[in-house]
Amino acid sequence: MSLNDKTPGWLDWHPTPTKPFLALPPGAVDAHCHVFGPAETFPFAPERKYTPCDASKEQLFALRDHLGFSRNVIVQATCHGADNRALVDACRASGGKARGVATVRRHVSDQELQELHHAGVRGVRFNFVKRLVDVTPQDELQEIAERIAELGWHVVVYFEAQDLPGLWPFLSRLPTPVVVDHMGRPDVRKPAHGPEFGLFLRLMEAHDHIWCKVSCPERLSLTGPQALHGERRAYQDVVPFARRVVEAFPHRVLWGTDWPHPNLKEHMPDDGLLVDFIQQIAPTRSLQRQLLVDNPLRLYWPEDA
Repeated sequence: MSLNDKTPGWLDWHPTPTKPFLALPPGAVDAHCHVFGPAETFPFAPERKYTPCDASKEQLFALRDHLGFSRNVIVQATCHGADNRALVDACRASGGKARGVATVRRHVSDQELQELHHAGVRGVRFNFVKRLVDVTPQDELQEIAERIAELGWHVVVYFEAQDLPGLWPFLSRLPTPVVVDHMGRPDVRKPAHGPEFGLFLRLMEAHDHIWCKVSCPERLSLTGPQALHGERRAYQDVVPFARRVVEAFPHRVLWGTDWPHPNLKEHMPDDGLLVDFIQQIAPTRSLQRQLLVDNPLRLYWPEDA
């Protein structure tokens, strides 16, 4: 597989995102985004399940400024496996404006963890989506979680709604804060007040160490980015799910663009439109500040919170 052979049908990130109508609060954090390569400098992992386009730190930081964010949380992309060099390079180049969520394996040394910490890493990601990764055994993940707890890090988990019942005991016993990506990928064909999403809300209610990213409506929606009555109110079928989480757990929610939006099949979102989605799920300035400033600072920049 050549470095430049993108996965067939790959959609590159939006080249000209619009400016959002929503004025973000000062200090707003894009708490979920990625860097890919550039492959000539940071080759993709041989075991990867997909080959993306390049999406450099310079392009990410330009988008940050264009949208009105002040900081980023960069999550290790699965196409890079446990080689965190691209992530570390971006964090170090940010001038303190980026933190990282890495991928590590059981054999990672204490020195390597310390080096990641000094670079700005504050968490590790556990991915349970089988089409993206070969899932790591839970005993290995538990061991990693216990080691990173000593650094004050947290665990980010990515799973799909049907996997939650089997993961509940594991998530419950993790010794760190746990951040669930994209609301646990609910099936938006089912009701937001139905039993499946209710199980996820009960997980958060039962465990105050569990947080949620109310992100990626473009990944969950069936109605898509169509504006409502000509307004910038897209992804309407996702709104009831995200709004329930924000209103029930305002102190444990985060939001991110997911730029550069890997593995989308139907459309590539306008990141400005995604930012305007925020005011549908966090309609007050108080909720927006919690979602975008107070909560991510508490988790990633506690010294500034």
